[in-house]
Amino acid sequence: MRARNFSIILIAVTILLFQNIYAQTVAVNSLNLAIGQKSEFIAQKEARIEAIKKMVSRAWSPTNQYQANKLLYEEYQKFRIDSAVIYATRNINIAQQLNKGDLLIESKLQLTNLYSSSDRYLEAKDLLNSISRVTLSGQNLIDFYQAQIQLYEHYNSGTYTLANRNRIKSYRDSLLEILPRSSTAYDINLSQQYINSDRFQAADDLLKPMLITKGKSFADYAMATYLLGSSYQLQNKPDSAIKYYALSAIADVQNAIKDNASMQALALVCYQTGDINHAYIFTQSAIQDAIFSNVKFRTAYMSELYTIINSAYQKKEEKGKSELKFYLALISILSGFLVIAVIYLYKQMKNISRIKEELDETGKQLSALNKEISEKNAHLNNINGELSEANKVKETYIAQFFDLCSTYINKLEDYRKLLNKKAQDKQLEDLFRMLRSTQMVHNEADELYKIFDNIFLSLYPNFVYEFNSLLIPEEKIIVKAGEYLNTELRIYALIRLGITDSVKIASFLRYSLSTIYNYRTAARNKAAVSRDTFESQVMKIGSIDFQP
Repeated sequence: MRARNFSIILIAVTILLFQNIYAQTVAVNSLNLAIGQKSEFIAQKEARIEAIKKMVSRAWSPTNQYQANKLLYEEYQKFRIDSAVIYATRNINIAQQLNKGDLLIESKLQLTNLYSSSDRYLEAKDLLNSISRVTLSGQNLIDFYQAQIQLYEHYNSGTYTLANRNRIKSYRDSLLEILPRSSTAYDINLSQQYINSDRFQAADDLLKPMLITKGKSFADYAMATYLLGSSYQLQNKPDSAIKYYALSAIADVQNAIKDNASMQALALVCYQTGDINHAYIFTQSAIQDAIFSNVKFRTAYMSELYTIINSAYQKKEEKGKSELKFYLALISILSGFLVIAVIYLYKQMKNISRIKEELDETGKQLSALNKEISEKNAHLNNINGELSEANKVKETYIAQFFDLCSTYINKLEDYRKLLNKKAQDKQLEDLFRMLRSTQMVHNEADELYKIFDNIFLSLYPNFVYEFNSLLIPEEKIIVKAGEYLNTELRIYALIRLGITDSVKIASFLRYSLSTIYNYRTAARNKAAVSRDTFESQVMKIGSIDFQP
């Protein structure tokens, strides 16, 4: 009974494990797609900003201008900090002109958040010190505590101290006292407090129901999933951490949020788990976002992380290239041995055919010369002895070849046996037909190309997509079903590996030299870039320098 219960538990745990890995894979793949659409999301964001700017130009009163500037601040806050600073500063001036204390405090707190994100901590602290805590209430008091928390969180990310951590906890406790307990902000801040005090299950119990009930559309979805990722990372559960960091990063990318922490956290976990390819992709995306938005503390952190991950990525790339060159050389050698074996077998079959003809002639002579039967029988025995010796020699050579080329032992042995049987059964027509056929060579060449395609595409998974990006739209190559690379792509795969000599390419692909020239010329004529730089661009595919 206990054994049965244990088996059920083991099966359940295994199913949950595979479900988690599948969910992680789906999230990471979705993030890769979202990163590829970054420019579209940025365009949507900029369109919204332009629409608001038109509102500013039509604003007929300082109050309306203030509200329009506030909208622009909110759009730019996590997008371009320098632009957000401009509109927050304008609102400070407008609030002073209107003599509106609550608006002045609101805009000062907004500017404080921007200063703390752009590494201007002293200026942020001075702004906060200029605001009297006792005069605040309502949303301004909430924003005041949030600004204090953000200031010390950003400062602590570069210079960690226990005192700053205690300040963050104290301000968050104060914030929780005034936030409505039914609000999302309350649950988010309470979850952060739980995570900081290692109460991970309590944080999960708050955040997961929030994701289920509110879905992906609520404003704090990215923050909630980021906190879940942080919780699982601290619990040393990298698969779950990657899943939730990826979900958070997707939301940030789709909303054109450039000041984000999820992408850099995801890159770090991928690096720690040995997924160098994704760590490299996500690090590039994170550092581009940090530079774009001018978030200084994230730029500094990501620059250090990028150096480490880029070094690991380059080492992996070099190792992969070395392995590919080794396998190409090995395959070329094995192909050479195969050709030699086929030629050798062909010559052996010709010898057998010649011997058979001699035996037939001997039989005719025996029929006509009955008196010489004894002599002819002796001669026939000698011929049979020679045939037996020839077979022994043949077997010796085949055995030596098998020692050098174990990969093809079964194919060549079976082929030899079949030909030998045809010869012994006097099926000469079948024998000659098989000798004239090059199907076996073609099959092995096809297998060679499949192995090459698999190895090459494992090193450059985006090769077809990036190669097509160098061509004009109507000339893009669509690979047939069941095919990895077609001939044109295979030619440029070899060029990507540094094999630019058309003679070598023609030899490897078993085409004429003129055919290879025609393929290369046709591809340059279809290029969306300069014909002179087309092949140099191909050689950059898969590298940082590649620009379609």
